[in-house]
Amino acid sequence: MRTPFIAGNWKMYKTVGEAVKYAKEFRILVKDIEDVEIVLAPPFTALHAVAEAVRNSNVGVAAQDLHWEREGAFTGAVSASMIREAGADYVIIGHSERRTLFGETDTTVNRKVATAFANGLTPIVCIGETLDQRDRNETMDVLDRQIKGGLDGVVAEQLGQLVIAYEPVWAIGTGRNATPAQAAEAHGHIRQRLRQWFGTEAADLCHVIYGGSVKPENAKELVSQPDVDGALVGGASLDVRGFSDIVSRSRRGPV
Repeated sequence: MRTPFIAGNWKMYKTVGEAVKYAKEFRILVKDIEDVEIVLAPPFTALHAVAEAVRNSNVGVAAQDLHWEREGAFTGAVSASMIREAGADYVIIGHSERRTLFGETDTTVNRKVATAFANGLTPIVCIGETLDQRDRNETMDVLDRQIKGGLDGVVAEQLGQLVIAYEPVWAIGTGRNATPAQAAEAHGHIRQRLRQWFGTEAADLCHVIYGGSVKPENAKELVSQPDVDGALVGGASLDVRGFSDIVSRSRRGPV
């Protein structure tokens, strides 16, 4: 059975001071939780400080994006080697906000995935449909296209290390989340495609997590669904006690 994977995406929130205060408190709150993979994704400015604050703990650190080039004239961009040097082991790629607000495509997602692997970073690759696409019954086609395009060239061994975050775009920041049944259906389809395209062994190792208005109140039911291996938490991860509650509720069996 895959270990639950819970990541908190802080987006463009928290100064360095706020981030460090949170990280120091959070590591104490979750220090005894050994059966969940826990990751914090602060903004770039706080990446190194948070990594230092959680050093030698059970909390990992992710960047929220990266550029695929090693270096160059790319104002505002951050490379994989810079992210590694700052102390992160994970990177979020293709979040719907990057796709809708900043023009991210399956092609750029794919280049970033390759770069992350080449630099020893674990990609957390986001996929998901818009409300219009769901209403047109295109959800599974959209997921197929994003998996094929975003993971083109990924080999089975790499897939087993990968995290895929299914995030229905209509559920992000809206307070409206997919029902447990909707999440289970999408995750089951994703797992089936991974088995078909990468093989059963690799597909069964790959974490497929859910994102979209995850809160302490719904985390347990969502994560208990078949093939839902955890959550990518946005707004609810900004509150240290609320997020530690989500982590605790995501454990398998009695808490």
